[in-house]
Amino acid sequence: MNANLMIVEDDDGVRASLRMAMEDEGYEVTEAEHGEAALERLREQGAPDVMIVDLMLGGAMDGFSCIREIRRDHDVPIIVVSARDDTHDVVAALEAGADDYVTKPFEIKEITARMRALRRRAQPAAEPPPPPELALDADPEAPLLLSPDAGTVRRGEADVHLTVTEFRLLCELAETPGRVLSRSALLERVWDRGHFGDERIVDVHVRRLRTKIEKDPSDPAIVVTVRGLGYRLDVQR
Repeated sequence: MNANLMIVEDDDGVRASLRMAMEDEGYEVTEAEHGEAALERLREQGAPDVMIVDLMLGGAMDGFSCIREIRRDHDVPIIVVSARDDTHDVVAALEAGADDYVTKPFEIKEITARMRALRRRAQPAAEPPPPPELALDADPEAPLLLSPDAGTVRRGEADVHLTVTEFRLLCELAETPGRVLSRSALLERVWDRGHFGDERIVDVHVRRLRTKIEKDPSDPAIVVTVRGLGYRLDVQR
């Protein structure tokens, strides 16, 4: 079965070109000319397998707002495509909930490679099942429990809702607690594309992850920064 893709782009020519290229790659494509139309199609049709969202959309909703609204209800992998390559825009898009960022102009082969990597991360890996549950914080009142096999994280009795990328990032760090993983190593393992990577993506996703699992995200105790080296997961006993 072909994968479903939604393209959210207000430029008719760019949208048509993307559609033709992606259909040639085997995707079943749905188009949305602005953010409001994208949200309406999500309500009517459900989430596709992957989305491409431009930042500079027409209508009342820009790309940042569109992504934030999508993230309220959906964990669909989102790639931003934009002519804006300023670091502030890249970080803002990732913090809004995007999984990846591609600047225009881009090669179709590059964006399809990134889409395949995102879709692989969203699918269960064919690996031996990990331990059923890991206690990352043994707080007796509200322990933080990671279940890699079940794809869940809980703080006490409450589910912690992570995106696919945030969950994969946490699982990679939890695989070797106490060991530092460099940004490049995390990029290779979580984003699965090596030389395509931008290490800013790792930093932004770590910040987003901390807001969801740390008791005090401004002073993290579980996912800690090792200056000049990378990140380490410290289990709280």
